[in-house]
Amino acid sequence: MALVFRYFLQVLISWDIHAAQPSCWPGCTCSEESFGRSLQCMSVSLEKIPGSFHKELKQVRIENAPLSELPRGSFINMSTLQYLWLNFNNVTVIHPGALEHLPELRELRLEGNKLRSVPWTAFSSTPLLRVLDLKHNRIEALPELALQFLANLTYLDLSSNRLTVISKNVFLNWPAQQKHQQYGCGVGTLSSTVLAIHDNPWVCDCRLRGLVQFVKPISLPFILVNSYLICQGPLSKAGQLFHEIEISACTKPQVSTSSINVTIQVGQNVTLQCLAQANPSPTITWIYPLSMWRKFDVLTSSAAEDAVLSQLVILAAHHVDTGNYTCMASNFIGRSTLAISLHVQPARVLSLAHSLAVSPERDAYVDLRVAKQTMHGILLEWLVVAKPFEDQWFTLYIASDEALRKEVVHIGPGINTYAVNDLLPGIKYEACLSLENQPPGRGQCVVFVMGRHSAELDSRERLLHATVVLCAVLLSVPVGVYVWAARGPCSCTEWGLRCCPTCRKAPRCPQAVPQCKEGSFLNIPAFYEDKEEHGVMEGDEIEKSNS
Repeated sequence: MALVFRYFLQVLISWDIHAAQPSCWPGCTCSEESFGRSLQCMSVSLEKIPGSFHKELKQVRIENAPLSELPRGSFINMSTLQYLWLNFNNVTVIHPGALEHLPELRELRLEGNKLRSVPWTAFSSTPLLRVLDLKHNRIEALPELALQFLANLTYLDLSSNRLTVISKNVFLNWPAQQKHQQYGCGVGTLSSTVLAIHDNPWVCDCRLRGLVQFVKPISLPFILVNSYLICQGPLSKAGQLFHEIEISACTKPQVSTSSINVTIQVGQNVTLQCLAQANPSPTITWIYPLSMWRKFDVLTSSAAEDAVLSQLVILAAHHVDTGNYTCMASNFIGRSTLAISLHVQPARVLSLAHSLAVSPERDAYVDLRVAKQTMHGILLEWLVVAKPFEDQWFTLYIASDEALRKEVVHIGPGINTYAVNDLLPGIKYEACLSLENQPPGRGQCVVFVMGRHSAELDSRERLLHATVVLCAVLLSVPVGVYVWAARGPCSCTEWGLRCCPTCRKAPRCPQAVPQCKEGSFLNIPAFYEDKEEHGVMEGDEIEKSNS
C-alpha cells in the first residue's frame, strides 16, 4: 500500500512540474498561492505582455521591466486573472481595449509608471475592479465621467501625480457615491471608499472651488488617506491647506479704461490702459488695424488678485496710428472687449527728429521691409498710408557699391511688392522707397546682406545682431537674408533712445560699433537732404563679420 501511495505522489508531482513549465516566462517565477496560480517577473527584460501565459493564472506581477505599452488584447488568454500588478515599469500608453477579457479582475496596480492619461472607458471590461492604484505617475487631468465604470471600486489612489484641477462632479458622478446616496432610501449598508489625492500641484483658483468645498466636510462614504491637501498656486494661496482657504466663484472678464477717447498730436507719446477683472486671471491682447506693421510695447501688471492692468505704449505717434484699439480679455469662462478710440492730430510745429512723414508738405507714411528670400534674391514689401495720394507712383532705389549695382525703378499705384533678383552672396545691398522723387524718410530704407551658406549665416547673424543692437533693427526674414532698417536722421545713441522704442532697455552701443554713416545714394540729386540718413555697417566691417 505504501508503494502505491508513493508512486501516486510521484505522478502528481511530475504532472504539476510538467504543467507549470509552459506557464513561466524566462526569468520569471511561477508558484501556487492560496488564491491560485501566480506569476512574478521582477527586473526582467520584458517589453510586452507575453501571450503564452497559463490560462488559469490568478495573479500576474511584473515590476522593474522596460514594459512601455499595454496594447489591445494584452490579456486575451487570462480570463481568470484577478490581480494585475505592473508597478515601476515604463508604461506610458494604455489602449482602450487593453483590459478586455479580464472580467474577474479585482486589483490593478500601476504605481511608478509614466502615464499622462488613462483611458477610463477601458474599465467597462472590469466590472468587479475594487482597487485601482495610479500613484506616482504623470496624470494631468481627470474627466468628469472618469469613474463611471468603477461602481465597485473601494480604493482609488491618484496621489503624487500632476493634477492641478478636478471638478467635484468627478466624485458626484461616481456610481459608488450614488449608491451611498440611495442608502438613505433603504438600499442597505455599503462599504466606504478610500480616496488618495494628496501630493498633487493643486492650483487653488475658482476652478478648484467645487473640490475644496467637497473635501472640507468630507465624510462617509469617502475616507481620505491624507486630508492635508496643499495648494501650490496661485502665489497668494501657495502652501495653504484646503480647509484654510476660501475660493470665490469663476467670473467672466470685465474690462474698463479711464478714457475711451484719446486725442494727441503727431509725435507725442501715449499709453492706452485696459483694466480687466476676472476669476481666474484673464489674458489680455490688443487688436488694432496696423498690428501687422506697427509693433508697440505692451506692459502687463497685476492690479489685484483678480485684476490685470495692460498698457499699450505708443511712442512718437503718427497720424496713421489713428483708429480703434481693442482690448480683449479672456479666460475659460468667456471674453470681453473694449474699444479705445485714438485720434492723432497734426502738430502745429513738428520737429524733424520726431516726424514720420515723407516731407513736411506731404503727410504720408511708408514702411519698407524684406518679406522673404526668393531663389534669386529677395522680395520687398511696403505699406503706404497717404490718403491724399492714392494714385501716387513710387520710386524704388537699389544700390550696392561692392556689386557696382545702382537701379531706379518706378512703380505704379496699387502695387506693394517688388522682387529684387540676381543678387550676389555676401554683398551689402540697400533699397529705399519714396513717393515719386521725394527723399525717403524713416522706415523707407533697408540694408541687407545675402548669405553664402547656412554655417556662415548663423555666425553672421550672431555677430551683427550683437554689434548693431542700437544702430539697426534685425527684421524677421528667412535664413540667408539679414536686414537692418535705416531709421531716420539720428546718431547711434539718438536712434536707440528716441527713434527705436523697442531698444530703450538695450545697453549702450559698444565703443567698437561705428556711428551711423552716409547712405549709398549721394550721386542721386534730391534723394537726400541730410547726409546722415542711414545707420548701417560699412563694407570692411561686414567682411570682418563674414570671417
